[in-house]
Amino acid sequence: MPTLKDATAIVGIAESRFAKRLEPTELELACDVIKAALDDAGIAPAEVDALSSFTMEDTLEFEVARALGLGDLTFFSQVGYGGGAGAGCIGHVAMALATGVANVGVVWRSRKRGDPRTRVWAKATDRVRDHWKWSRPAGLLRPVDEVAMLWRRYMHEYGATREQLAEVALACRAHANRNPRATMHDRPLTLDDYLSARWISEPLCLYDNCLESDGAVALVLVRAERARDCPHPPVFVHAFSQGLTRQYQLMTNYHGERPLMGASWATAAGLWHDADFGPQDVKVAQIYDAFSPLIPFTLEAFGFCGPGEGAAFGEDGALALGGSLPINTAGGSLSEAYIHGMNLINEGVRQMRGTSTAQVPDADTCLVTGAYVVPNGALLLRR
Repeated sequence: MPTLKDATAIVGIAESRFAKRLEPTELELACDVIKAALDDAGIAPAEVDALSSFTMEDTLEFEVARALGLGDLTFFSQVGYGGGAGAGCIGHVAMALATGVANVGVVWRSRKRGDPRTRVWAKATDRVRDHWKWSRPAGLLRPVDEVAMLWRRYMHEYGATREQLAEVALACRAHANRNPRATMHDRPLTLDDYLSARWISEPLCLYDNCLESDGAVALVLVRAERARDCPHPPVFVHAFSQGLTRQYQLMTNYHGERPLMGASWATAAGLWHDADFGPQDVKVAQIYDAFSPLIPFTLEAFGFCGPGEGAAFGEDGALALGGSLPINTAGGSLSEAYIHGMNLINEGVRQMRGTSTAQVPDADTCLVTGAYVVPNGALLLRR
C-alpha cells in the first residue's frame, strides 16, 4: 500500500516581489512564480499534471494551465479556509503523486490584498445569514476582533502579559531585518515601539497584526526517486495532516467545550501520529502568524509546551535565531508578507536547503502550520 511518509519532495520554489501594491494581475503573478518555481526545479511546464490551490484563489486552473503550456492534468484540487489551506494543498498533491495519480505537482497562491476593498470584511452585507451571525452583530467585525477576544480570555485565564506577546513580533521582525525580500527588512522594532503602538483591537496593537500584501508564491513537488535528480537537495514531505476539532466554530469556537482549543489540536494529533519524530526533534518552525497570539496558541497545540505556557515560551529569546525553537525565520506574515501563509512553506524549504537568510544551524526538520483559528493543516519537512 502506498505511504505518504517521505514519498514526495518539494524540489522547486519561487515567490514574487512582496509589496503593498503591485501592478501585475493575480493571473500574471501566478504564472510568473509557477514558471520560476519550475525553472528552480529544472522541470518543463508540459510535465505538470497536478495542481492545487486555495478555494479563495481567483486564478483558475485552466487559465494557469493554458497560459503556461502545462500538460494534461490528471489531478486538481482546492482547499478551503484561507490561512488553513496551504499545508492542505501540499498534502493533496503529495497524496496524488505518492499514489501514482500524477507525476509533477504545483501549488500556488496569488493575491492582491493591498486594496482594502478586496478584504473579506469589506464585503459585509446588511443582513448576516451564515455562521457569522453569532459574532458580527456583537461587534466582532474583523478577524483581529475575534482573535483579540480569544487572547483576552487567555490573558485572564493564564496571566499572560503584553511583554510576553511582544516576543513574537520582535522575533519575526528581527528575522525580517536579515531578509532583503521582507517588506519590513529595513524597519527594526523595539519593545518600546511595540508597547507604545496604537491599538487595532485591544489588547492587540499594530504590531500584532499581519501585513496586507500583494504577491504570489509557488512550489513544485515530485516523487522522491525523481527528486534526487533535481538541481537542489530534495525537501521531503515527511508527514501531513489536516484537522477540525469537534463542535468547532470558525475563528471564535463558541460551541466547543474549550473555546481556546483551536482546530490545530486535531491537526497536531494526526501529524505526530504519522511521524517518526516528535516536537522535541523539530529544529525550526514556520507557524501561521496572521496575528501574534496564534503563535503561543499553536505552540501549545503541537506540544512544545503545556496549556497556558505558550505566552512565556518566547521569553529569553526562544523564538529568535539561536533560541530553542526559531520561528518564521523570513519574517512571517507579521514582517515579511501576508500571502496566506504560503511564504512560510517556502521558508521551510529554504531552511532545509540551508539557504535561509536566518539559517538555523544543522536544521534537518521543520514544522509548518496553518491558521490556528480555522480548520487547517500542517506539514513536517525534512532533508
